[in-house]
Order: sequence, then C-alpha cells, then structure tokens
Amino acid sequence: MAEKPSVPKGTRDFTPEEMLRRNYIFNTIRTVFERYAYVPIETPAMEKLSTLLGKYGDEGDKLLFKVLNSGDYLKKVQDNELAERNPNALVSKISEKGLRYDLTVPFARFVVQHQNELTFPFKRYQIQPVWRADRPQKGRYREFYQCDVDVIGSDSLLNEFELVQIIDEVFTLLNVPVIIKINNRKILLGIAESMGLESQFMNITVAIDKLDKIGEEKVVEELCGFYIDESKAKALLEFFTANGDFISKLQLLKTRLSNSESGQKGIAEIERLWDYFSAANFNAEIELDLSLARGLNYYTGAIFEVKARDVQIGSICGGGRYDDLTGIFGLEDMSGVGVSFGADRIYDVLLQSDRFPEAEMKQSDVLFINFGEKEEAYCLPILADLRKLDLRAEIYPDAAKMKKQMKYADKKQIPWVIMVGEEEMNSGKLKLKNMQSGEEALLTRQEILEKFK
Repeated sequence: MAEKPSVPKGTRDFTPEEMLRRNYIFNTIRTVFERYAYVPIETPAMEKLSTLLGKYGDEGDKLLFKVLNSGDYLKKVQDNELAERNPNALVSKISEKGLRYDLTVPFARFVVQHQNELTFPFKRYQIQPVWRADRPQKGRYREFYQCDVDVIGSDSLLNEFELVQIIDEVFTLLNVPVIIKINNRKILLGIAESMGLESQFMNITVAIDKLDKIGEEKVVEELCGFYIDESKAKALLEFFTANGDFISKLQLLKTRLSNSESGQKGIAEIERLWDYFSAANFNAEIELDLSLARGLNYYTGAIFEVKARDVQIGSICGGGRYDDLTGIFGLEDMSGVGVSFGADRIYDVLLQSDRFPEAEMKQSDVLFINFGEKEEAYCLPILADLRKLDLRAEIYPDAAKMKKQMKYADKKQIPWVIMVGEEEMNSGKLKLKNMQSGEEALLTRQEILEKFK
C-alpha cells in the first residue's frame, strides 16, 4: 500500500490562491523597503554551524536544525561516544552545517565577508525562509519567511526612527492596525544593575521575553530557577509591568535608574526617539513597553515588537539595535539595527480579518473561449496585445464544450470572457462578457484594447 503523501510537521504547501496572497504581502513590503533606499541581498539556506551556534542563546541553539555531513557521517565517531548518547558532543563530529535560524546572523557574516565590496552605512533587505525546530502550533511554524531590513555601519538613532516609519508604512498599506512596542536593552540592563543582578542579565531577558506566553507567575518561577531571590524576582516583575503612558514610564525610569550608567544611556536614547516620533505622523500607536526584552543575545540598544490590534497572534514584526554582531566574525565597531517582518503571521492576520484586497487575488483577468483552429489563429494576436497592457490573459487550450470552458472561468473567478466565433470574425466585433453581471457587448478589437487600457 502506497504511503499517504504528507509534508513534515511545521511546514506547508501553498496553493496558487495562497501564493497570490503571499506575493501581495512580499510585494508591499519590498516596495516600502526600496522606497527607503534599501537594496536586496540573499544568503544560503545553510550556514556553517560555527556561524550559527552561540548567537541566539541556549534556547535558540536548541532550535537549530543541524544538517548531517555527507557520506559516512559517523566515520569520526567512536563506538564508546555513540554509547554515551551525548548529543552535544556528537554534533560537532556528525554535522558541520545548519539551516539558518534567522537572517540577521547570516547578514553579519555577509557584511564581514564582503566588507570591501560594500558602501557603509549599508542598507539591505532580505526576503527568504528560515527554519526553527520549534513545536508547531497556531501562528508558529518550523519553516517560515522573514522579511528583514537592516542598516549597518551607523549608530545614529535616525536609523531606528526610519525603521519605525517603515513599519508604520507597511502596515498602513496592508490595512492592519498595529501597536509598535519599543524598549531599550540598556534600560533592561539598568534595571538589573539597580537590583544587583547584572550578572543575571541574560537569564532575566530570557525569562521576561516569555511573559506574554507563560504569564507572571511562571516568569517569577523561572527567575527563581536562576537563583534570583523571590522578592527580587517579584520586584523585577513589578518594574517590567509598570503602567502609564510613554512620558510617565520615562519619568519612573529616570527616578529608579538614576545610579545606573547603562540605564541612563538607554533612557537618553528612548527620549531622543520620542522626540522624532512626536514630530512625525504615525497611524500606528507607539508604546514604551518595559517588559519587552527580545531574548536574543545580540541586541544591545533599542528593541521593537509589533502586535496587531484586532487579531490575537503574537508579534508580527520585531527587531532592534546590535552594536557588535559583526565583531564575532572579526569586524569590530560595526553597529547595526534592523527589524524583521513575519510574513506568515501577517498572512494569518490578513486572512482572519478579511483584509486581502480582491483585485490583488485574481489569477487571470481575461479568458478567450476556444472554438477551434481558425478562431485560435484570430484570437492569438489580440491575446498578445492584451498581455502587452499588463493584463493576465489566457486562451483555453482546447476547443472543448462551451459549458466546460465557462466553468473553468467561474472556478478561477476570471472577470472577463471573450468569445470569437465565425460570426464575430466576419463582423470584426468580439463578444465580451462580464462574468459578474452577465452583461455582454460586441466590440471591435481596438475598442477592447481601449477598454482594458
């Protein structure tokens, strides 16, 4: 019995209808990126494990898909090593490559490798799939696309401001109301310092990053699991969940972090950004969220996360400032900042809120009914002219029964059908049918071209 065909968990096929919707998202995002003078690059699906490991923290390292070495991948492994069943010890001997976890670390590697070919500040965008060995669930996949936009080689906060403009413009064009949450990792470090917990900073950010997923009680438990006193864990949580508007939260930070140099730097950066935001007109709501941590180790300054206002799905865009990501590859003092749009979650938001525009979802604009060889020969030049007008035009490939051809047009939701039989060829007037209203009209070839122009 043949095995039932399927795909690995956490991955999906995409139908033509789904691809049209996805391309609408990609094209919208790409248009905005290019409007702000960002240029495209691509990097391989696989990177060396040495490039990927240690860049995302322990949690991220566990989610890396490793690729077995070609050929006899066990040749470097001793029998006693297999018997010990220690996966961490075996990985370096059986796997040298992994599927990329995100687009940022490969981008840092790209910058270092191609530094002599690039002009800095370098503004790039990248739209490619990434892979994470996560537990599949609604809105979370093992293979998904990221749409990244980064500028590297400048520490100006104008770059952060521009990225927020890009976020606002993309979601305005997609007709998705959003909240843009911002914070600063220096502020988070300042909070840890104010409680004498600077050595636990990375553990704190990992725990706080799960606040939306596991709730306050579980976060306190996780903090205590890092040997943080329960009273301090609760005090941390109280700080991170402080209420109030942007200005009142800033004032709280100024008061509580007056003795923290890191905290004061973070506050100054957030204030400068707020000055930029106040002078601009945004459709999105901008919120200072002190619990926002972005648990990846490489973030060092401003961090961002975007949530849809009317669909519960988690973040649909996020990113931040990284001061020395290229340093791990040997290029020091190359600060960068970027954000990543989660195309798959954006798709789910648009689908759930019924915001895909019908005009963008058409597979075809015009269908010519096929009545036979003579009619084909008559229609093909007109078909070519319509395609020159950027219409998606096609002719049914066989002279099948009219009912079958019209059913094809209905199923594909083709709005216009052109019928040319012997009578139409003799008169020089083609029959154009509106498939939605059922109305028909006899038009000359030139009149049809003018109508669709």
